[in-house]
Amino acid sequence: MANLPLSTTIKLPNGKAYEQPLGLFINNEFVPGVEGKTFEVINPANEEVITSVHEATAKDVDVAVAAARKAFEGGAWPKTTPAERGKLLAKLGDLLERDAELLASVEALDNGKSISMARGDIGAVINNVRYYAGWADKVHGKVVETAADKFNYIRYEPIGVCGQIIPWNFPLLMWAWKIGPALATGNTIVLKTAEQTPLSALVTCKLVVEAGFPPGVLNVLSGFGKTAGAAISRHMDVDKVAFTGSTAVGREIMKAAADSNLKKVTLELGGKSPNIVFNDADIDEAINWANFGIFYNHGQCCCAGSRIYVQEDIYDKFVEKFKARIKKNVVGDPFDEETFQGPQVSQLQFDRIMGYINHGKEAGAKVEVGGERHGNKGYFIQPTLFSNVRPDMKIMQEEIFGPVAAIAKFKNIDEAIKLGNDSNYGLAAAIHTKDLKTALEVSSKLKSGTVWVNTYNSLHSALPFGGYKESGIGRELGKAALANYTQAKTVQINLA
Repeated sequence: MANLPLSTTIKLPNGKAYEQPLGLFINNEFVPGVEGKTFEVINPANEEVITSVHEATAKDVDVAVAAARKAFEGGAWPKTTPAERGKLLAKLGDLLERDAELLASVEALDNGKSISMARGDIGAVINNVRYYAGWADKVHGKVVETAADKFNYIRYEPIGVCGQIIPWNFPLLMWAWKIGPALATGNTIVLKTAEQTPLSALVTCKLVVEAGFPPGVLNVLSGFGKTAGAAISRHMDVDKVAFTGSTAVGREIMKAAADSNLKKVTLELGGKSPNIVFNDADIDEAINWANFGIFYNHGQCCCAGSRIYVQEDIYDKFVEKFKARIKKNVVGDPFDEETFQGPQVSQLQFDRIMGYINHGKEAGAKVEVGGERHGNKGYFIQPTLFSNVRPDMKIMQEEIFGPVAAIAKFKNIDEAIKLGNDSNYGLAAAIHTKDLKTALEVSSKLKSGTVWVNTYNSLHSALPFGGYKESGIGRELGKAALANYTQAKTVQINLA
């Protein structure tokens, strides 16, 4: 789109209007891309264009990285004390809270998630930013005694310029997970949003300026993975790259990091999480959590409980009651307060999910409920449950990233553990039981970064989140995330 302005007024489906930045956010300013490229942003609920935004290319990555490097090496940011960094993050948290309803509305518009879910996301964004505000002045070094004539100390320093590439399923929440620990520890950032959902992060950039962050500390680019994302991953002046997304893309980022300057890498990748229900579970509660575990956020969740295993004595009863519960899920307009499940994020994602559903049918799995498109406009898919599945089916092995679950039965604890671990992924798992011994034994043997007991999708800023096996490297959230953005320096002074 020629001569695209740097902002535009957008009217939301709820009748309210707001000013939407469209430019690339570099050095605390919204600017056009060097090559003048733009791309359209689509409303997944009606398949119509919301607006266009300026597109970042490799040249824009160069400009943003130079700004981040300048901010890291000189100017106000290196002189900012840890306590002052904490105050800046706390101020940002206050501004996010002030504008929470607007930000939730932009998320619902851009991503298609229900407004109630979007409000929950923004609440978690605020909590996360405030959590890392509290950590900013608590990253301490230590003295280590080795000999009487040696004085040794260890200090934890920021890594430098951090490239961050975030997904479209939780646009602002993933933004907060990435920037919180990075800024708390004194790094600077070049962050690329997903091309499907660039709008909310651009709105939030205005709050970054209002909070008082110096220019160049946080730079946000709208662009595509194969261009801007690849340029960040292989950039010789980016010291670290953090990525949330698919395992396939995570592999490419690791290769790019290795082939360039061997930059540090953290990855939060895919999942195919088991949700295991034992005979003694509260069946109604387990069904509610199973429903939330897979259909939350339209199934577009890396830790979605997409493999449901139910002990054989209660299997038939569970399936019938679960079907009835699924049918109560309200699928529709994201801005309707009653909506639980909105549309999938894009035509590409819609087609991918429907492809898995069709493959499940062709492979002989039984559709217990759903299995079709919902309506005839927008990227809506019926919440779907398959039974009669085999462990080798694609719908049991591959991440679908949509509102599709497969259910199977198991005999005993040993089989539950074996089935739960029968995956290349290891991001999350859940157990439903009233027996504490069962909960402890199974949770210790499941190869997953998070194990929930009698709950699902329960995340907290203080609790580390990340995966075993092909679900990633490193941990988000908690104190553990600080290690992703610091490096230890040993200083030894000879006193002899």
